[in-house]
Amino acid sequence: MSKNSVPSDRLTDRPDHALFGVVRIPESSVGPMRSIMNRVIGATLALLITVLLVYLDRDGYRDVNGDGLSWLDAVYYSTVSLSTTGYGDITPASSSARFVNVVVITPLRVLFLIVLVGTTLEVLTDRSRQAFKIQKWRRKVRDHVVVVGFGTKGRSAVGALLGDGTPAGEIVVVDTNRQALEAASAQGLVTVAGSGTRNDILELAGVRLARSIVVATNRDDTAVLVTLTARELAPKAHIVAAVREAENVHLLRQSGAGQVVVSSETAGRLLGMATATPSVVEIVEDLLTPDAGLAIAERQVETSELGGSPRHLADMVLGVVRDGELHRFDAPEVDAIELGDKLIYVRKVTLATEDD
Repeated sequence: MSKNSVPSDRLTDRPDHALFGVVRIPESSVGPMRSIMNRVIGATLALLITVLLVYLDRDGYRDVNGDGLSWLDAVYYSTVSLSTTGYGDITPASSSARFVNVVVITPLRVLFLIVLVGTTLEVLTDRSRQAFKIQKWRRKVRDHVVVVGFGTKGRSAVGALLGDGTPAGEIVVVDTNRQALEAASAQGLVTVAGSGTRNDILELAGVRLARSIVVATNRDDTAVLVTLTARELAPKAHIVAAVREAENVHLLRQSGAGQVVVSSETAGRLLGMATATPSVVEIVEDLLTPDAGLAIAERQVETSELGGSPRHLADMVLGVVRDGELHRFDAPEVDAIELGDKLIYVRKVTLATEDD
């Protein structure tokens, strides 16, 4: 057997319809009562159209009683015809009636049955519908954010992204836990079932075209392996990783992470501060929560701000990013703002009202 004839187990080599259950594109949810009502309305419309067509062409039908077709007879014939019962007591006799039966009533019969067994057909066609959506998504996905791990850290990261204005359709969640994936899908996120340590899983998530990758796994060793795999596939993507222990930070950085967040030490500092200065912790939590109150954000400098000092702007500036390097607001290197600088500042967030 030649090398090229060996079947591949890589998920990226499979056709889109074979990815059902691995990649899931979110769909708009419809309540059960509304779904049932839609089917009932569709079946009723199909029946009424059939009744109208039969009654208008009633002279072309033969009734065993020989007294012609009444409106009730038309309803009766349409009902038994659409349900495919067909007792034969009323039959199309003229050419026009038979033509209408072939061209119109038969498709309506099929539509009627589809509506009645819609739930079963919906399950059967879910695979093809998802395959089409996966194919469309894979053609268009780029400049998105891949979140590996949808536990506490991953959900908080997604919440921050959504709070900062990132559309749900631009976030892809990778996890092995089905319940976590269901929760992510319920938020309108694209999900990929599998381990982020596998190349083909990350390729399905589109890491090669992603702008950022968030590694939020539960284990530090897994985070290192995911970061190595992601960096190999996406050399230019911005990778942010979370670890439990500070001693593993250098491993994440060597693996290719641009930023590393130590979850245990950060939580420990906040706990220690809360015992002495609880108000400070409240401010920190407010800054880290993008939904309301104060939030830390980044923006480009405006033309009117060029040449000025970040300490004298209307916004409360915390730092300046110049040529990819972060400087504190009081650093002498950034005392005069230049074109192309980015400002890290504190912005005020207001809750949207229901009228909005």
